Amino acid sequence: MNIIIVGCGKVGSTLAEQLAAEGHDITVIDTNEEAVKHVTAQCDVMGVTGNGVVHRVQQDAGIEYADMFIAMTGSDELNLLCCLIAKKSTQCKTIARVRNPDYITERGFIKEKLGINMLINPELESANEIARLFSIPSAIEVDTFARGRIDLLKTILPAHSPFAGQPIRQALGNLSGKVLICAIERDGDVIIPTGDDLLLAGDKISFVASRKEVSRFFKKAGFAKEHIKKIMIVGGGKISYYLARRLDDIGFHVKIIEIDKEHCETLNQLLPAGVTIIHGDGSDQSLLLEEGIEAADGFASITDIDEENIMLSLYVESNFRAKTVTKINKLNFEGIIDQLNLGSVIYPKYITAEMILSYVRALGNTTGSNVQTLYNIIGGKAQALEFNIRSESDAIGVELMNLKLKKNVLLCCISRHGRILIPGGRDSVQLGDTVVVVTTNKGMNDFKDILA
Repeated sequence: MNIIIVGCGKVGSTLAEQLAAEGHDITVIDTNEEAVKHVTAQCDVMGVTGNGVVHRVQQDAGIEYADMFIAMTGSDELNLLCCLIAKKSTQCKTIARVRNPDYITERGFIKEKLGINMLINPELESANEIARLFSIPSAIEVDTFARGRIDLLKTILPAHSPFAGQPIRQALGNLSGKVLICAIERDGDVIIPTGDDLLLAGDKISFVASRKEVSRFFKKAGFAKEHIKKIMIVGGGKISYYLARRLDDIGFHVKIIEIDKEHCETLNQLLPAGVTIIHGDGSDQSLLLEEGIEAADGFASITDIDEENIMLSLYVESNFRAKTVTKINKLNFEGIIDQLNLGSVIYPKYITAEMILSYVRALGNTTGSNVQTLYNIIGGKAQALEFNIRSESDAIGVELMNLKLKKNVLLCCISRHGRILIPGGRDSVQLGDTVVVVTTNKGMNDFKDILA
């Protein structure tokens, strides 16, 4: 596809890099010439310096040949106007980043009347991700496939787990056929396991399961039975606003600590009465103790300062029982951050980019069996890919035991007519299936690419 991206900030540059890596022709637009030069050099894409709202600038970027136009500037109004002008120039698909809650409530009207195909709100999507993590306390990461019917979860095997020291085949026991361990992270290495591989205490394991099997797996793996009810949030930004509303709706008790008094008053007016707003410095340990951090089941550090979020989560992880979620904005030190005991870590920039990537893949997947969803897992050392099987290939209808797969490829889940199947050797992939594959190999664009 020919894709134009307006805005060379963190999200725009991340998006340009990932879309270019998937073979799309990318042109970026930004008023900052240095930012354009940096992205074009870093990502090997085309660049135009100028205002993305101006029709002439869009023409310079090749709007008449564009299949998609994505506006990712820091201004909602600018993004909407960019997309509106692009839509008047061509029939390309348009995506706008919109963060204002007032605009999001008008999502249906904007899409229908302005013709904008997709509105994405990074803060809302980040809040949804955090809420999902709190709903499955033992997981440190949760990714979804097959329209939410399949979960790929990551957790750390506790020292007391009955699974520790056992081969996977033996450990899963009567869960066999319902849960599949598809990746193990140990001492910085990634293993795509077989049933004979041993599980060790402290392993970070990624597994797939249908929603109803997740709790059974955690129970049999020896995880403490946890119920999260009380959640403390430090930072009262937009993510906290959306998160508090979502958590309150599903019955959690939420307390937000925010340092800005005026903003506390605003939150108090906007949020339901069940959400408690505390004016104070969330980095003050005595305040956290006074407000009940010892009794909290969940803790989210989502201020605008990464260093503060990291220190808060380290403190809570080291001293209390609460499940922690840490928001990180900067992408530069991901490798180091992964080594810290921060609980679950979310990157709003990645969440936004991944949603747009999924949309782009879906548009390109009207024929064939191309990638529908792709998650970089285990710090980017492995990938989980979702394929929609829509055309014949040498892999269709063949029993899996007879398929010659590439090394470090595991076909771990099939969704067929709404039913979830953890495949065995006698199963086969059929037309119309949704298939999830986990691999350490890169560059797989079609289901047939899994074959040796």
